[in-house]
Amino acid sequence: MAEPAHQGAQAVLTMPDGQGAWASEARAAARARFDAMGAPTKRDEYWKFTDSAPLSYDTTPHAALFRPGEIPLFTNLDRLKVVFRDGQFDAEASDDLAMEHVEIHMLAEAAKADLHWAKDIYGVLEARGQDPVSRPFAALNTAYAKNGVVIRVTGKAPKPISLIYAHDDEDSDAILHHVVKVESGASLTILENGPAAARFNKCMEIDVADGGEFHHIRAQGRDHERRAVTHMFARLGTESVYKSFTMTVNGVLTRNECVIELTGDDAVAHVAGAALGDGKTGDFHHDDTVFITHDALNCESRQVFKKVLRNGAVGVFQGKILVKEGAQKTDGYQISQSLLLDDDSQFLAKPELEIYADDVACSHGSTSGAIDEEALFYLRSRGVPEAEAQDLLVLAFLAEALDEVEDETISEELLGRLQDWLARHR
Repeated sequence: MAEPAHQGAQAVLTMPDGQGAWASEARAAARARFDAMGAPTKRDEYWKFTDSAPLSYDTTPHAALFRPGEIPLFTNLDRLKVVFRDGQFDAEASDDLAMEHVEIHMLAEAAKADLHWAKDIYGVLEARGQDPVSRPFAALNTAYAKNGVVIRVTGKAPKPISLIYAHDDEDSDAILHHVVKVESGASLTILENGPAAARFNKCMEIDVADGGEFHHIRAQGRDHERRAVTHMFARLGTESVYKSFTMTVNGVLTRNECVIELTGDDAVAHVAGAALGDGKTGDFHHDDTVFITHDALNCESRQVFKKVLRNGAVGVFQGKILVKEGAQKTDGYQISQSLLLDDDSQFLAKPELEIYADDVACSHGSTSGAIDEEALFYLRSRGVPEAEAQDLLVLAFLAEALDEVEDETISEELLGRLQDWLARHR
């Protein structure tokens, strides 16, 4: 058994045994990356708004179990369920993993093979995503993750794969690493929901070949005390599509990073999120950090992030569009906005454009504001109670982000959950 990455991790992290050569090499390289970087601090440019200490393995996680009494999300959808309970695969709660055009294996099994298609992706996209910005928790994940799924799609998947993260242990510390390969012309939708653990470190690497499509819808919450750091690394081929939406409510600390490379001409990447935070139920700090690189002709990217904050809640957005030399006809759009429902909450934003091509259309904007008093007065003058009128305006504010979800059934379900959350927090 290999040594842990750093002294504070000794009680928690150990390298898996019995790995194939490719997996052992990927893990060793990732551990070396982490050792060279070290844990992030507020001196690091992209961590100055977020305290990484609660995510550090020098601390012991704890989160009281939270049972909201709601029917879990996506229950009424036809989907293939893959359940992880505090980071461990729960075969009994999961469906049969066989599905047409889709190959699904557990990471623990795949990593033991001497040869596996995952070797061209596992740790590879994560390593590429470390330049020019270091992402220590992703390297740590690659080195030590024992569990996760590896998914290869060769055609149109007949239904979504639903990754469900259950939390039953108040002191659980889960690390999951997923690998997804979408072959040329294939398509897949992945759903994610559930609190996962007291502390959750998740990494997903997605390789979308020419003409492939990857759709991703994620719901985080609603445990009040959970802490999570997640990374999504994607590489897109010619005329491929990547679309991801995340809804977040509650949670002490959530840091979601998304790193996308558009390497083939005419590729499309959309990343969106809606977050609702109320500090009255406990600390709420939500950080979206996105880095999109255009390295091909005529590609499109969109970043749409909306956060609604009250009672001392904190929202962070750091988004960058990098257009490399030769990536002409790039269309890059980025918007980050917050709705502050009181004077105690904060929204911290760092939008960036770095462009080395001269035939592009790129824009970014970031705003913070309060409820529109004229719109509120208009609704109240027509008999809508003040609390309900405010909720309507909040939902209208979030609409642009929700519009990024193409499936109307899923979009309506997410909208319903947002309405329920607002009603509970009036």
